Amino acid sequence: MVRAADDAQRRWPGLGFPLAVVYKYFDDQGPYLAAIITYYTFVSVFPLLLLGTSILGFVLQGDPELQQAALDSTLRQFPIVGDQLGRPEGLTGSVTAVVTGALIALYGSLGLGTAIQNAMNVAWSVPRNSRPNPFLLRLKSLFLLLIAGGAVLAITAVSVLGQQVLRDAGIPGGRVLVSLATVLLVGGILTVLFRLATAREHPWFYAAPGGFFVAVLWQALQQLSTAYVDRVLNETSSMNQTFGLVLGLIGLIFLAAVIAVLGMELNVVLVRRLWPRALLTPFTDSVELTDADRKAYTSYARAQRHKGFEEVEVSFGPPPSVIGTGSEDHDDERDARAT
Repeated sequence: MVRAADDAQRRWPGLGFPLAVVYKYFDDQGPYLAAIITYYTFVSVFPLLLLGTSILGFVLQGDPELQQAALDSTLRQFPIVGDQLGRPEGLTGSVTAVVTGALIALYGSLGLGTAIQNAMNVAWSVPRNSRPNPFLLRLKSLFLLLIAGGAVLAITAVSVLGQQVLRDAGIPGGRVLVSLATVLLVGGILTVLFRLATAREHPWFYAAPGGFFVAVLWQALQQLSTAYVDRVLNETSSMNQTFGLVLGLIGLIFLAAVIAVLGMELNVVLVRRLWPRALLTPFTDSVELTDADRKAYTSYARAQRHKGFEEVEVSFGPPPSVIGTGSEDHDDERDARAT
């Protein structure tokens, strides 16, 4: 039965390609990459949202309607915390809040940019000596964050102005059209970020499939988080709401990070044609490796090159003939050496 399933996924790309993306995700320790991104996102996003609402408290104190419209559009991207931050009493300006939020957000944002670049370079198997040095890495993080900040403003403008224009024109289905335009805009922005975040040179359109994949799933994730707010947070006590808010935000960010890493892996698998993979390759050495397996494992080994004058050579011997035989008994059948 296993052999039949393996033959089927090797024969049909509709089965083999998604499986290859998942295998690549776990080969690169994707859950850990997503966890690091989650940590720095949690540290940076919440202070950034508080900072943004504090600034709006200063600038828009005389125009509550415009203040609420801008907040609703921006915080819709984070519906779990949007209800808390969107309350009028939470929008009063505070110098202390602005300064503290800015410092914490700077720390988290630099870490977030670094974590995203690391995940991208791991996905593309960029050799360690080809990755940016620590100073250039953080400078590039600031550049990426500036692009992301401009993207948030652009998304807010499209949402607010688009709905207003469609409402004034009397066009039905305005919310659907705005959502579609938002997905296209987010997909384009993610394509740019995915391309710039990696140290590997490749055409821009190579980053597009993963960018739009993430954009579509992010839109669906927003609907899921909205349902979480309506059905869980709104029906709990004040103390439970606090715990639910924090846990819900962490869960939302982690799911978004997993989706983002999967989008990165999707691009790599698609560009390098890293499919089909052997069905049992993550579980045992007793498998017949495919060409995609060999390319993937070779790239993992070469990614560990630390110096430009270091050479990494990889070769594969025959697999064990007995299923379940441990890899430690067959070291003499494999040769992966660094000279």
